[in-house]
Amino acid sequence: MVTSSIRVVAVDIDGTLTDPQFHVSERNIAALRAAHGAGMRIILATGRRHDYAMPIARELAVPVLLVSSNGALVRSSDGETFFTECLGASTARKLIRYMDEYRGHAVLTFDRPGHPGNGALVLERADELTQSVSRWLEVNRPYIKFVVPLEDALTESPLQAMYCGSVAFMKNVQRRLENAEFRREMTVLKTQYDHRDLCLLDILAPHCSKGHALRRWADQQGIAGDQIMAIGDNYNDLEMLEFAGLPVVMANASDDLKQNGWRRTASNSESGVALAVEELLRTGFHSPIRRE
Repeated sequence: MVTSSIRVVAVDIDGTLTDPQFHVSERNIAALRAAHGAGMRIILATGRRHDYAMPIARELAVPVLLVSSNGALVRSSDGETFFTECLGASTARKLIRYMDEYRGHAVLTFDRPGHPGNGALVLERADELTQSVSRWLEVNRPYIKFVVPLEDALTESPLQAMYCGSVAFMKNVQRRLENAEFRREMTVLKTQYDHRDLCLLDILAPHCSKGHALRRWADQQGIAGDQIMAIGDNYNDLEMLEFAGLPVVMANASDDLKQNGWRRTASNSESGVALAVEELLRTGFHSPIRRE
């Protein structure tokens, strides 16, 4: 079999690198440090915004590239920005008005790095979101700004908009989005945790995704997809897993991701990332080269 050396390990955070209590196990940290020590680039590819993902990057204590907001921003842990893909302000304005009945479930995310109080997250109100993402609201509260109406916050283009709620409720939201006349002006990515009865729909620039951002960065660096290992668990990881030469899905992954014949590892409660990376290190950093 023709093989290609793995040069990059791209890992999702929530549901993959973190356990059900949102902690990163010492084994996962040690495995990623070992991969870095073996010469591999480590990427955290996440739906989280950059600043919210940085505490996880710091735990690894090695240089990390963050593909955050589902690919809308690619920035290193040292602060070097490679590129951003913002949702157009005009599209965001149309979106908010079109989704008028769901304003209480909406969040706008802006690239405003720095200190608390910078308004990186903008909401109209928090009462309905509290029912679904109370922990997220609590952790991010210093960065939240309330603007009524939400459209008034669009003095610049946001990285993304987000709607979230229970799984059943969000099916109606998704149908509404899919029927929008301006649907081609945006990408809609789903992240769903059935055990938490939580669904998030991220609305991004056209074609924006973790996979698209990873491909764009890899092209800039002269790295082929076959030289990338990607590990994920949810729908928003799909394009990233499809691009990687060595895709790995978690045991706790969405069932739809398990239908692609990709390699599986243990769950996030069992340090599945570490198990996959340790196997990679043992087997010589190789993945099959795909032939068209």
